Amino acid sequence: MKRAWIAVAAASALLLSACGGGGNDTPVDSAAQTINIGSVYEPQNLDNTAGGGQGVTEALNGNVYEGLFTLTDTGTVEPLLATAHTASEDGLTYTFTLADGVTFHSGKALTSADVKASIERVTAETSKSARKSSLAVVKEIATPDDRTVTVTLSAPSISFVYNLSYVWIVNTAAGDLTTTADGTGPYRLGEWKRGATLSLTRNDAYWGTKAKNAGAVFHYFTDATALNNALLTNAVDVVTSEQSPDALAQFESNPQYKINEGTSTTKLLLAFNDRVAPFDKVQVRKAVSAAIDNAKLLNSVWGDYGTLIGSMVPPGDPWYEDLTAVNAYDVEAAKRLLAEGGQPNGFTFTLDTPNYDPHPTAATFIKSELAKIGVTVEINTITSDEWYTKVYQQRDFQATMQEHVNDRDVVWYGNPDFYWGYANATVTDLVKQAEAAKTEAAQADLLKQANKIIAEEAASDWLYLYPQIVVASADLSGYPLNGRNSQFFVYDIVKS
Repeated sequence: MKRAWIAVAAASALLLSACGGGGNDTPVDSAAQTINIGSVYEPQNLDNTAGGGQGVTEALNGNVYEGLFTLTDTGTVEPLLATAHTASEDGLTYTFTLADGVTFHSGKALTSADVKASIERVTAETSKSARKSSLAVVKEIATPDDRTVTVTLSAPSISFVYNLSYVWIVNTAAGDLTTTADGTGPYRLGEWKRGATLSLTRNDAYWGTKAKNAGAVFHYFTDATALNNALLTNAVDVVTSEQSPDALAQFESNPQYKINEGTSTTKLLLAFNDRVAPFDKVQVRKAVSAAIDNAKLLNSVWGDYGTLIGSMVPPGDPWYEDLTAVNAYDVEAAKRLLAEGGQPNGFTFTLDTPNYDPHPTAATFIKSELAKIGVTVEINTITSDEWYTKVYQQRDFQATMQEHVNDRDVVWYGNPDFYWGYANATVTDLVKQAEAAKTEAAQADLLKQANKIIAEEAASDWLYLYPQIVVASADLSGYPLNGRNSQFFVYDIVKS
């Protein structure tokens, strides 16, 4: 699956130095190079408020579109289009000053009105942005002049600046952004050939530091074998997220390639619909979780790569605690819990499963594991679009498999209206308190409390944390190692 979601990588550098190769003494003109990138995450559309998926974030975030702030590959939040900001003492009013000389690719100058409209796109009723609920605290946005934006919140939000790093600033005059783009980034959108490629062209009128290469082409593949073959035949220079650990051996022994393991925030979930029987019973959810050998599943899919986490919180989040012992693998305990939950003879449920790896493999494994406690799994394989409509929008499911890419996303368990329907008033209150916290330390303490309850009640089964493996030609450098939240910054990549 996607690698993604990326945890804080304290030990990893943002940029990778790769070895030069080939013995060619001819100077390389980096500015004339086009970088070919292999990925399995083609966008569903080009608008991140319209369900574009992680593919649109991977290709366009930080490359074509920018925010007031940027979330770096190492997990820090840094100013971008906002050169300065202040917050009122009560934490309810934020004032942002915009950078000078910023223009959209269409030539229009960036103004505060564009920022206002861009935030409102994310919070709109029709928005499909993953951060919509996080920004619901926005009460009013004022634009006293072209370079000043003042945002009034309905309640203090310690995560507000962090959440703004997810908001793309778009041209308010732009048309349909599902197939076109008009951002302020170092690249313009080139051509999107659905099912094949998406190209980016360096924006030579960029307001900031120009990209080090002439552009990039994302090549999309439907399976890991084709993706790896493209790298072996030099059709692509780098694979954003390795999908097949079995294929790594062919790169490990080849000096023409380099394997890089970064850190991830992508969690593979068995998500229960906590609104519907029998998953409305804590004991049943705990039984199912305890009956699945997550360590065996992880090893079967990723070998020695990946991490068991036991909760929605990856090691890079400030409120991480090792909760792998909670609902640990124990078949006999699972049987007892099943009886306590009113299902002594087991039950049957449908598992809606996305049709791309590793979901089908994991679903088959889960079916075999749960058969040991008398639970029958009927696997219903669906496409990404079907999943979005059936599961996410309509909540028409009993249980599903899904990967969640973002960091700091345990807070979604504090929202009873989220697709999995987990409702615990104490957790909801702790999440609210954490968001209103005065300090990051207080926020972390409150979210640790919430996360422990969520794990103990098996709100979902967090099967494992994906590894983040980037494989690239040895003469390539400057690519991101962690792909945090699926983003893949292109502007520093060069070939030597």
